[in-house]
Amino acid sequence: MGMHRKLGRPTSHRVAMLRNLTASLLTNGKIVTTETRAKELRKVAEKMITLGKRGDLHARRQALAYIYEKDVVAKLFEEIAPKYAERNGGYTRIMKLGPRRGDAAEMVIIELV
Repeated sequence: MGMHRKLGRPTSHRVAMLRNLTASLLTNGKIVTTETRAKELRKVAEKMITLGKRGDLHARRQALAYIYEKDVVAKLFEEIAPKYAERNGGYTRIMKLGPRRGDAAEMVIIELV
């Protein structure tokens, strides 16, 4: 993968934020966030869905190592991943909403396709 964005946070905070965003996206199917966050989140979310599609115990443990909420992982493996059985990658879509009032950061909706 190589270049990860720092998102203006210390490593531990950034990792925690991405974990939380990933869990939210899988729980809600879509979230509104900034474009840069969405692009980092997309990498992680696609990997999680790929794990869900593998569906074996090792994949589930790898997913649990990243997403701490067991119910979210269960939903990923039981409900979300099976929908993408025929699809190779591209499980997320990012749509621009325009700049945020205040700091003009580009806001987007990222959703599971």
